Amino acid sequence: MPMSSFIPKLIVTSGEPSGIGPDACLHLLRAKLPAQITILGDSVVFGQRAEQLGLQDALKDLNLISVPTKFPVIAGRLDVNNVPMVLEQLDIAIKSCMQKKYHAMVTAPLHKGIINEAGHAFTGHTEYLAQKTMAEKPVMMLACEAMRVALVTTHLPLEKVPAAITQENILKVLEILYNDLKLRFGIKAPVIGVCGLNPHAGEQGHLGRTEIDIIEPSLKLARESGLEIIGPLPADTAFTPKILDQVDAVLCMYHDQGLPVLKYASFGRGTNITLGLPIIRTSVDHGTALDLAGTGRIDPGSMIAAAEIAIEMAHVNHTRKHRAKKPAKDHSKTSNTNESAINLSDEDIQKMFDLSIEANQNAMERSMPIESEKENPDFREKVDKEMELESTMGSSLDEAIKSMKNVLT
Repeated sequence: MPMSSFIPKLIVTSGEPSGIGPDACLHLLRAKLPAQITILGDSVVFGQRAEQLGLQDALKDLNLISVPTKFPVIAGRLDVNNVPMVLEQLDIAIKSCMQKKYHAMVTAPLHKGIINEAGHAFTGHTEYLAQKTMAEKPVMMLACEAMRVALVTTHLPLEKVPAAITQENILKVLEILYNDLKLRFGIKAPVIGVCGLNPHAGEQGHLGRTEIDIIEPSLKLARESGLEIIGPLPADTAFTPKILDQVDAVLCMYHDQGLPVLKYASFGRGTNITLGLPIIRTSVDHGTALDLAGTGRIDPGSMIAAAEIAIEMAHVNHTRKHRAKKPAKDHSKTSNTNESAINLSDEDIQKMFDLSIEANQNAMERSMPIESEKENPDFREKVDKEMELESTMGSSLDEAIKSMKNVLT
């Protein structure tokens, strides 16, 4: 783990209060990681759970933002009335990171079923985060010591997957994956392995033409844009040491193509990372485990690993920003053997992400209730200034995107 005088600030959601989220958070505090950790949750739940688990010593390190439940919590028993506090945790964490009060957010598991039962159309953390941060395209990636696995499609019924495998979708995911491997993980020249959709990657068209008609042309365009790609690979051999030793990440076409392999290799120690956001977000690789809540039989390894990766990503981001403040080198005399490709420097990518964060922040603030004219006499002047800033940032972002138009198009 990178070490420096920089101490990242993490905000951690405790997730479903009747699940193992509070348990995992207490274990996280005992891990004494090199970060300032703030947890969102119900103080009564944490007190009860600490007593149940014999982890009262962890409470002395508990820096808690109180998000109370509506009804008393019983470990292992879901209550639809407590769903609002689960979503409130997420909203607070997202807004705090967008406002740069924290360097990253880490999420404990929640229960999608009970959230939907409460009347919320909720498909998962990934989609919710993208909506709230106004990110164009979220990309789910799970990581462990042995591999990183990203997905073209996420929580989608298998019957709908083929229609979602489009050239536009593949190229956009590759762009985000490549940029985030550089920006968030500090990998100078990422190599990405890409799986086919069909068995044996279509067997030259005998087992399906998705590879021939869509995937291969997409990868050709990506290579022409300067990305190093291996594939399309048959998924049944994509996770052998021979392949994994060559790549920094494997891109799979759908959820159950790659995640069972990763979870088999690292369950309880893997981390779920959402790419394509203007903030850093990591999470555990497991669910609420209601039957284990309050029993003392959980393995907190995934929660600790999620926090460790968030710390590493925050360090990379901090170092990148520090370097970006230095005078940029003159690359005008550098020759480019492939004029159709633009090799983005680390500074270019950082500037793009900074612009994206500010633009998304402005848009998010505009969607929230703002002060009324009665409450603030300077209301009109404040709004005018915000609109002017938003317009300026939007123009800057457009220029940055235009300067990269040949990267993955």
